[in-house]
Amino acid sequence: MKTFKKDIQYYKFSAYGFLKNLQFFDPYLILFFREAGIQFFQIGILFSIREISTNILEIPTGMLADSFGRRRAMMAAFGAYIGSFLIFYFYPVFGMYAVAMVLFAVGEAFRSGTHKAMILDYLKRNSMEHMRVHYYGHTRSWSQRGSAVSALIAALLVFLSGSYRNVFLFTIIPYTFGFFLLKSYPHYLDYSGEEEPKHEGGLAERTREAIRRTLRDLRGMITYKKLRCILMNSSIYDGVFKASKDYIQPLMKNLALSLPVFLALSDQRRVALIVGVLYFILYIGTSVVSQYSGTVAELFHSPRKGLNTTYLSAAAILVAVGISMGYNAFLPGVIVFTGFYILHNLRRPMTVGYVSENIKGTVMATGLSIESQLKTLIVAVIAPAFGAVADAVGLEWAFGLLAIILLAAYPRVRIR
Repeated sequence: MKTFKKDIQYYKFSAYGFLKNLQFFDPYLILFFREAGIQFFQIGILFSIREISTNILEIPTGMLADSFGRRRAMMAAFGAYIGSFLIFYFYPVFGMYAVAMVLFAVGEAFRSGTHKAMILDYLKRNSMEHMRVHYYGHTRSWSQRGSAVSALIAALLVFLSGSYRNVFLFTIIPYTFGFFLLKSYPHYLDYSGEEEPKHEGGLAERTREAIRRTLRDLRGMITYKKLRCILMNSSIYDGVFKASKDYIQPLMKNLALSLPVFLALSDQRRVALIVGVLYFILYIGTSVVSQYSGTVAELFHSPRKGLNTTYLSAAAILVAVGISMGYNAFLPGVIVFTGFYILHNLRRPMTVGYVSENIKGTVMATGLSIESQLKTLIVAVIAPAFGAVADAVGLEWAFGLLAIILLAAYPRVRIR
């Protein structure tokens, strides 16, 4: 296995991922909405609001990150997240949930692609570009560890409080630590290159120049067929994953209620404990997979083969999950769905490494943000459709719809 230097910045990158993923609401988000009386279609609308808002802000915030400082953009993202959590806690109504989703989208837009660009620029400065998949996989594994720890803490919080809503308030604590961690990053990571860019003129002139530069690079990326194909391949795959990943929670809930354990507890406390433990196991598994993603990627001999294989495997997994739900086979369904998470964490470092080879460092944050923007557009369309099908005929058919979408798009997005 390849090794690389683990200095203080490596541990800061890893700590960022750990703190960012201490989202105590994450294992219970769908259950939280359902407890509040929200239908699957309405949940899809909320997800769509979040993604459309992110889409609108994606390129401008990526441009601001490249032009005025990535570190500052990341700090702004954590501030927006904290505002979102406060609204979810204090205003439990559908209309305010929509406002909270917009604030969450502000954070996503500032964060998306920016931290990856900081890592890739750091590797370039330290002549470690050839280690990008291994390095990013290692730092990403700490994100999964954060999710694993988060699941256990969240289970304890729900068990003690008897409410899913409190987890939003407690999530503010690690995000405050994350804000100050980002503030401690070296200033040179604010910009790509050896020095901070020398800007002439006022804010308006600097903004116009940044817009011109971004549009020029965007035009180049759109017209470059090879890059356009990988961006679409990655965006459709990630969009389907993001639109469906939280729906493992109803499956876990049904599994928890079917197990002959903790029968003396109320249904909600049983679900809280068992779902928390299941998420812990899930994220520990994805953490290990992320750490060795570079080694696994090498087994495919080429990024093209690895990305195409994992794409088709996702479609097969979605079909299997749908069949499991249709026959009330909750345990096999959870196991197969866990495979989707593992596959995603194997694939993501491969994608980032492949994309980074085709985008110059000076616009890395913008390029990765464009990839994320395509993904959010796809989620904005898929999430309400998924929810509508789930309300009408059941979740099992909704998963079948996602598999059809992946397979229908494959001939156009297959990497040749």
